Amino acid sequence: MAEKKNDYASVMGRKAEIMLKSVGIDYSKFESGSIAFDYEKMMRETGYSLTEMQEIQYSVNVGNTPILELKNLTALARKVAPKGKGARIFIKDEACNPSGSFKARRAANSVYHAKRLGFKGVLTATSGNYGAAVASQAAIHGLKCIVVQECYDSHGVGQPEIVEKARKCEALGAEVVQLSVGPELFYKFLLLLEETGYFNASLYTPFGIAGVETLGYEISMQFREKYGKDPDVVVCTNAGGGNLTGTKRGLIKAGAKCQVIGASVDLSGLHMASDNAFNKKSFTTGHTGFGMPFSSWPDRSDVPRSAARPLRYMDRYVTIPQGCVFYMTECLATLEGLEKGPAGNTALAAAFSLAQELPEDHMIVVQETEYTGAGKHIQPQLSFAKDNGIKIFFGDPSEEVPGENIILPNNPALIKTKEVDLDHMRRSLIKQALEVYNVKEPTDLDVRFLAEETNRDEAFVREVIKELV
Repeated sequence: MAEKKNDYASVMGRKAEIMLKSVGIDYSKFESGSIAFDYEKMMRETGYSLTEMQEIQYSVNVGNTPILELKNLTALARKVAPKGKGARIFIKDEACNPSGSFKARRAANSVYHAKRLGFKGVLTATSGNYGAAVASQAAIHGLKCIVVQECYDSHGVGQPEIVEKARKCEALGAEVVQLSVGPELFYKFLLLLEETGYFNASLYTPFGIAGVETLGYEISMQFREKYGKDPDVVVCTNAGGGNLTGTKRGLIKAGAKCQVIGASVDLSGLHMASDNAFNKKSFTTGHTGFGMPFSSWPDRSDVPRSAARPLRYMDRYVTIPQGCVFYMTECLATLEGLEKGPAGNTALAAAFSLAQELPEDHMIVVQETEYTGAGKHIQPQLSFAKDNGIKIFFGDPSEEVPGENIILPNNPALIKTKEVDLDHMRRSLIKQALEVYNVKEPTDLDVRFLAEETNRDEAFVREVIKELV
């Protein structure tokens, strides 16, 4: 047998083969031969029932996290809101999970499935909390774990938050492979999957996304038990889309009718894969560099068809300036006595603004918190920003220019979200679908699929296709 070549082109050419072997899902079974694929069939046939997922997670101390009401932050929001406005603000305290974030739910399902299939180890590509979650679950199940992490720019300089997450992964027993920004991440990831024969514990498999359904379901059940109704609004930090997708699917399974709003830190203009921009970003996830591209084209992920498809599920999408998130992190600590990491505080800063649109008897919940540690604190993050030439001062955050400055609000009334034009993103998704699959005349099945993808009707899809073609 000829020895396999390990140059970039050869490894990327074996992508489909490597993925099939490492994930155990034949994605071709769900394809239509054109743009469409059967998303619900993929989720149904390769996932677990909600009850099974709860049993898996609860057996390893994942889930059943508390709902906390933030009475002091609510009071502050009402102080700057119009009379009669200022919804009650709550958080789902996901930092209580073993690895310190909601991603323990995704990892619990993936690692359980890997062990069930007989894999000796698990492998994931992430610079975020998911690596720690997979490492934690691998330790519980006695499996080996490798985390491939995009960590440094070309000068070998790593962001404090990413370096902190590497420490966490290693503390939980994982081997961490740290790489510089760029295409080598996915290449090295594929090569390691092939060399080790480990399970691909991707963020974007049905196992990973379905694991978050328990979070949405719990929110509904806990609110009904404690307050007699579902929350009116659920705010999700949006990056790759799995958080929002899984939460909304869980809320749907609970029969909840609440509005789901995605929130990302505004880092417009800083390309996520740019070496020059890499260390000008003070937020490693939950920002527009992930949230925008992954929403308008989910299948840019490390599996053939991503199970995270946020445009199907979000009712609104807002952005929030960096300075507002840092400010809200400090507010949470000093007003509520809770020290949490930046991911959940992104949604919390958005919720603080959104609560001011709603009547006082409404309830708005931020569906995640994350642990904090040395590199996740605002002090090292702001110091790192200064070292990279970012100016930091108090003022009006709406004037913030990502990559140039971080403006901390000199008054909490200046914490404001900016609305994202979802129809623009929907048009972008349809355009990408036509281009990626080289389709000139979409079938009726394609049109129905794109209507589901964009959460609009078929008339909208046909009109966009007409404009494009």
